[in-house]
Amino acid sequence: QVQLVESGGGLVQPGGSLRLSCAASVSVISINVMGWYRQAPGKERELVASVSSGSSPNYAAAVKGRFTISRDGAKNTMYLQMDSLKPDDTAIYYCNAKIRSAYISYLDYWGQGTQVTVSS
Repeated sequence: QVQLVESGGGLVQPGGSLRLSCAASVSVISINVMGWYRQAPGKERELVASVSSGSSPNYAAAVKGRFTISRDGAKNTMYLQMDSLKPDDTAIYYCNAKIRSAYISYLDYWGQGTQVTVSS
């Protein structure tokens, strides 16, 4: 099965930047859909950004223009570059992979999550 390991979270001031990394146990190019989700205290987990082969990246309206998702096939890693961070971006960020199955539309795999805190 696919294993995902996240890193890069931390404390940053408003307007600052962070880059999150998600290392996969298989080639990220072989993963049908990869994305980043986040969950803030008292809120539902929400999609932040996603990418699939042959398609343009998809971004939540709240982060469009500030965040950039990318994948590096040579390093088996997905990244989320976060710029112009706001306090509302504070959340636990999760790496997600969706892989086509013969029995189910997609199988979901999740990382352990990494905390991002934006505060002055």
